[in-house]
Amino acid sequence: VQLQASGGGLVQSGGSLTLSCVASEDILSINLMGWSRQAPGKQRELVATITSGGSASYADPARGRFAISRNTRENTIYLQMSSLKPDDTAVYHCYLRDRYGYEKWGQGTQVTVSS
Repeated sequence: VQLQASGGGLVQSGGSLTLSCVASEDILSINLMGWSRQAPGKQRELVATITSGGSASYADPARGRFAISRNTRENTIYLQMSSLKPDDTAVYHCYLRDRYGYEKWGQGTQVTVSS
């Protein structure tokens, strides 16, 4: 499965961005998809996930500010980010885990939040 992310950019603190990730296969066949991020000098963290059944989960930094959604007809997942903070600055990667536990991260998109 190929994952193509887009939508990153430069935004001021308090602003919003929406990231998109297009998968090359039917996302309903993928157990778990989501978004991870990695800031310079920090470990990668999974910020939001959505199951094949449509259940969403969020890491604490994202809860209440980020929303993950999907369009199954277009094999696309989204990450709507609001109330962005400088700490949200990172490279954001689309992520999947299939039914066998295989994990994959797509190419990233840079999100920069200025103070």
